[in-house]
Amino acid sequence: MPIPDAMPFDEASAFILTYGTSYYALKDRGLLKEGETVLILGAAGGVGVAAIELAKAMGARVIGAVSSEEKAAFAKEAGADGTVIYPPGAFAKEQSKAVAESFKTATGGGADVIYDAVGGDYCEPALRTMNWNGRYLVVGFPAGIPTPPLNLTLLKSSSIVGVFWGASVAREPKLHEGNVRDLFRLYSEGKIKPRISARYALAEGGKAIRALMDRKATGKLVVMMD
Repeated sequence: MPIPDAMPFDEASAFILTYGTSYYALKDRGLLKEGETVLILGAAGGVGVAAIELAKAMGARVIGAVSSEEKAAFAKEAGADGTVIYPPGAFAKEQSKAVAESFKTATGGGADVIYDAVGGDYCEPALRTMNWNGRYLVVGFPAGIPTPPLNLTLLKSSSIVGVFWGASVAREPKLHEGNVRDLFRLYSEGKIKPRISARYALAEGGKAIRALMDRKATGKLVVMMD
């Protein structure tokens, strides 16, 4: 698709997949409303930091959940109102409860929308953080596919909502076109901007992949073709 004249190619390469996913998740699947609280798991990653910027642009209060102090600082720089650092999985039962308490404390008692781009053992404590009528967005699961106890959804009258942006683009092209227009407008207004933390020459592309595998990346990494 054509990119705006003011958008450089490196930012364009880091734009549509992350912001398209996060906007579809928050707007169309999470039905995010102004004034609601969002907890974002994996908030320093590509889709996570895009979700921070978009949720703030939509008028939400945003808490970023990350795995290190460095990533917490990055999430705050991107606009998160607060952060919480979670330990590495896997969790025993008491550890899971402790993580849930840390999420509740960070959100001020609970979240209306959970944006989960991590999965694994982080799912259950996040689900315990839901407010009444909350929406839990399943975006990805690099930490493993979780098996949440469904009684938690009953207790909070909450919903677990799948986010398959790629399939939505094919099945709902008009919705996608409208979302892209919104995203380009937000970019032109300076409300969203890809946060590229490192650029690599094509010959060093393997280093970019290694940084992702080692979970050292923040924001987006771009491999340059020239």
